[in-house]
Amino acid sequence: MKTFTYTINDELGIHARPAGMLVKTAKQFSSNVMIKKADGTPIDVTRMMAVMGLGVKRGDIVEISAEGEDEMQAVEALEEFFQINL
Repeated sequence: MKTFTYTINDELGIHARPAGMLVKTAKQFSSNVMIKKADGTPIDVTRMMAVMGLGVKRGDIVEISAEGEDEMQAVEALEEFFQINL
């Protein structure tokens, strides 16, 4: 399993547009991709409503993990996504 943490910089946090883009990016990989707040329960990144339900705001720290045959590529792509979009 590969993981990384990221502090959200977007003023609106993970709102509808970046959440949709995040789900789309995660679905490109066969690995199981999860996201959680620092003190929360991990949820499947490919579930749009679950991602929105996290209520991630600016300044929140999230942990993203991927487990599977393409986990390294998934983590690299998602880390780049977060740096560009959030």
